[in-house]
Amino acid sequence: MLKWALIFAVVSLVAGLLGFTGIAAGAASIAKILFFIFLVLFVLFLVLGVTVFKAVK
Repeated sequence: MLKWALIFAVVSLVAGLLGFTGIAAGAASIAKILFFIFLVLFVLFLVLGVTVFKAVK
């Protein structure tokens, strides 16, 4: 998921440099959404890994 967020961020930057502002804004918003989903899942799995999965051996 982080890979797709980085791809959309690069697409947004390239489109912005070429003057396609609508496409750049759309790609940037998709990249933001994917990044925040990744961040939430990362924190969730980090907390689960520290607490719940250590108890299960």
